[in-house]
Amino acid sequence: MKQLRIGNVQLENSYILGPMAGVTDLPFRLLCKEQGAGLVCMEMVSAKGILYNNKNTESLLEIHPEEMPASLQLFGSDPKIVSEMAKRIEERPFAILDINMGCPVPKVVKNGEGSALMKNPKLVFELVSAVVKAIEKPVTVKIRKGFDDDHINAVEIAKIIEEAGAAAVAVHGRTREQYYSGKADWDIIRQVKEAVTIPVIGNGDVNSGEKAIAMREQTGCDGIMIARGAQGNPWIFSELLEYERSGTLPPRPSVEEIKKTMLRHARLQLKFKGDFIGMREMRKHVAWYTKGIHGAARFRELINKVETYEELENILTSL
Repeated sequence: MKQLRIGNVQLENSYILGPMAGVTDLPFRLLCKEQGAGLVCMEMVSAKGILYNNKNTESLLEIHPEEMPASLQLFGSDPKIVSEMAKRIEERPFAILDINMGCPVPKVVKNGEGSALMKNPKLVFELVSAVVKAIEKPVTVKIRKGFDDDHINAVEIAKIIEEAGAAAVAVHGRTREQYYSGKADWDIIRQVKEAVTIPVIGNGDVNSGEKAIAMREQTGCDGIMIARGAQGNPWIFSELLEYERSGTLPPRPSVEEIKKTMLRHARLQLKFKGDFIGMREMRKHVAWYTKGIHGAARFRELINKVETYEELENILTSL
């Protein structure tokens, strides 16, 4: 099994659950960890949110012993604030601190944060080096191919990130302008891998064992990050591990197994988030879980009205 070491953190394998706002919360990370994810990445957290003691930020920082190792991702553009907040939370049980330079969302970009940072190489160096100096834990950075097709600079930014002292870099093979559309460019991941000596984690369009092996062969990447491919599909990690081990894909989970996992996911949501928020946030997960199942379209209409665990249980009997 191909292992991956990031700074002083040794991962059991090189498959990583990528950070997704509103998706990679504590319940979902636990499910992915159980299926074999070598590292789970938390939802991005605002450095300013920590600075101003935002009450929603505290719940985003929660880590469970059973999901470790976990990577905590901060976003921000002020080197002083981001590094000081990294220091403030360093005692929390995350293993790796990641800096977000990939988020394409307009409200993040217009503040000069997320993928907007790729337009400012000087600031990238200042930000990464300030965080590296502030904490003992390994620092990683997630970037994109570039901001748009006229500014493809992942290689330049990755070199700066390495020079600033980061322990690894994750590269999503799309520009900010692409968001998540079109096809991910794996060649840019290969170019970054050839340009730096720190581990390079490839990200984009891996949703099967075959694609994972193909990405590794085409890019030489050290790790593979799965984001949207894990939505409603925590089993992808056990499938990737089995494919790497034996060259064969295990059978997909049965409808009964999917239903059982949905209910388990819902119970975790209720445990950590309470009935009201837990069940409402569960709706999108259920839509992902049931994709491709016969009769799921009618089922999803009902799901959007579900408010209690018992209602979900009852509706699932019709699937």
